[in-house]
Amino acid sequence: MIKYLNLVRWQNLLIVILTMFLMRYAVIEPLLSKVGVILLHGSGEETPMVLQFPLFDFILLVAATIFITAGGYVINDYFDIQTDLINKGRVIVGTRIERRQAMMLHNIFNLAGVSIGFYISWKSGYLLLGIMFLIVSGLLYFYSASYKRQFLIGNIIVALLTAMVPLLVGFYEWPALYKYYSVNAITIPELNFLFFWIGGFALFAFLTTLTREIIKDIEDFEGDIAYGRNTVPVVTGIITAKVISVSLIIITIALLYLIWYFYLFDKITLIYISAVVVIPLIFVIITVFRSTDRKRMHTASRLMKIIMLAGILYSVVVKALLNCSLI
Repeated sequence: MIKYLNLVRWQNLLIVILTMFLMRYAVIEPLLSKVGVILLHGSGEETPMVLQFPLFDFILLVAATIFITAGGYVINDYFDIQTDLINKGRVIVGTRIERRQAMMLHNIFNLAGVSIGFYISWKSGYLLLGIMFLIVSGLLYFYSASYKRQFLIGNIIVALLTAMVPLLVGFYEWPALYKYYSVNAITIPELNFLFFWIGGFALFAFLTTLTREIIKDIEDFEGDIAYGRNTVPVVTGIITAKVISVSLIIITIALLYLIWYFYLFDKITLIYISAVVVIPLIFVIITVFRSTDRKRMHTASRLMKIIMLAGILYSVVVKALLNCSLI
């Protein structure tokens, strides 16, 4: 059982689940509670907006995302056996799990994920949204088979798909809210502010994931160059790849403070992003520039994952600030 959990990167799947639940209950729900509407069948007084996408359907949405993500991890290991032997010295597919069995698991996960995705899209009244799950499953397959060997394309695809995780919650909540309140309320307020907040988390996820992917490519330089992969460090050189990753970190830090200054401007957020996100990012910069071996680059990569989790957990701070009317 452990080998299958390791194959699908169970820790990463837990982060995906956490992200989606936090977007729904720590960001969207408290934001809606601050918006008042007058219901047609009510007393004429404003009542707070509430979530309208059914909980069961939301759980199915999370399940579909998890299945497709797990399938992506399986097919990635399926195609990476040779390079992983050089870079990591160990593999799961081909040793502990047969290649044929891994491919079967990939097919099962994708079939389940796409089927559930189409079901919840149909139930929501937007069947075409289900195509998104089909596209993502295809992108993950071709990423492992081809795109990750091409300059920057694979990195950008992974970053975009990671950014889609928080956005998915908004994609399905928005139509449900509009459908309910357009019928039951006198007027439906603008809901663009939801995507402002969710988009902020998505942008952070995109930049930090792209940075981490380039750092991982530097870490895996030996295996990638041995098998002719055109990753960023292979094409540009390790020093240039380090400069690119550090530049992305600097852009991330700058955007965090700009968003805080122009839109939030509360002390709690400033303390949180400075202590929990920015200082660790500065440590990553130092580690990347000082690194001369895979071990230090691996440390930087692991720290980037922790920073990504810290960014997601800021949603808990958002919920607290909204409840106290501080933002």
